[in-house]
Amino acid sequence: MAVQPSSSAPSNRKEQGGQERRFFAGPQSRLIELGWALGVFYEFFRAFRVLHFVGPCVTVFGSARYGEGHPSYAQAREMGAALARAGFTVMTGGGPGLMEASNRGARDAGGRSVGCNIQLPMEQKPNAYLDIWIELEHFFVRKIMLAKYSYAFVVMPGGFGTLDEAFEAATLVQTGKIKRFPIVFMDTEFWTPLRALIQHQVEAGTVTQQDADLLLFTDSVEEATALIEEAARSRFGLTYARPRLRRRWWLFER
Repeated sequence: MAVQPSSSAPSNRKEQGGQERRFFAGPQSRLIELGWALGVFYEFFRAFRVLHFVGPCVTVFGSARYGEGHPSYAQAREMGAALARAGFTVMTGGGPGLMEASNRGARDAGGRSVGCNIQLPMEQKPNAYLDIWIELEHFFVRKIMLAKYSYAFVVMPGGFGTLDEAFEAATLVQTGKIKRFPIVFMDTEFWTPLRALIQHQVEAGTVTQQDADLLLFTDSVEEATALIEEAARSRFGLTYARPRLRRRWWLFER
C-alpha cells in the first residue's frame, strides 16, 4: 500500500537542529554521547526496515530550489519516467524541486517512487509523489540510505547538498567501498565549471584520469538510461526478480 507524506512537519525540528549543534560543539557527557549513538542506531534500523523491499533503485540528486517552471524540472521528470520504464525504483531525497520532479516522473510512468527526506529547521516537507518515504534526522544516515539500495546515481543541477551527495557516491566508488555503479551528471552546460575543475585536478595530479572517468556528463536522458540499464544487467547481474522474503509488521517493514 502506498504511504503518503504527511501534510504537516514535526513541530520540534528547530529543537532537533539545536541538539545536533550542541553535539558537534565538542565532547559531551558519556551518557549523552551513548544516547546519541543509540539514537543513530535506531534511525538506521528504522530506515533499513522501511526500505527493505523498495527493489533495485536509481538515486537522483538535485536542487530543491528549481520549481516546475524551470527547464531542469522537466528534464528531471523525464529522467524519472525513463528510469521507471527501465524497471528501476526512483529514489530521491524526498523533497521539493528536482527531487519532486524525478519522483513525479516515476509516478507518471507507473513506477515506484521512494524518498528519504531530511528534517531541517526550515521544514523541508516530503513531496506529494512518493509511494514510500522515511524522514531522517541525520544527513549521513540519509546519504547511506540513498547509496545502499542504488545501482546508479543521476546528478541533476544543484548546490552544496547535491555536490556532497554526488561526490560521496564518487568517493565510495573510487575507494572500492561500493561497486562501480554509474554516476551520471545531467545538463553539461550547468556542470561545465565542475568539469573544468576536475580536469585541473587531473593535470595537477590530485585526481587520476581513471577517477575522472567515473563520471559521465550528458544532456541525453536516453544515453543516461541506457548506460544505467546496461551496467545493472551486464555488470551487476540485475534480474528484477521478486524478493521471496515476506514483510514482517513487527519489524516495521513496509
